[in-house]
Amino acid sequence: MKVKTLHEIHDEGIDALRKTLGPVDMVRFIQMFDQGKGDYTKERKQWLSNDLDEICNEIFEMQKQAKTVSGSE
Repeated sequence: MKVKTLHEIHDEGIDALRKTLGPVDMVRFIQMFDQGKGDYTKERKQWLSNDLDEICNEIFEMQKQAKTVSGSE
């Protein structure tokens, strides 16, 4: 009997989760075991604007760029 490498076990486990749970629930399941680090509430103030107009403009710009890249425009 061949002993599997940790990489092989990991890949087979991810594949089994994906087949059983689907991609979205697979990610949610994996996230249950990795809570990350740091303080999101404090750190988000460094990269997230509180100005709604600025947030909307950034979203519109990203949508415009996505259309340009996909050739929809």
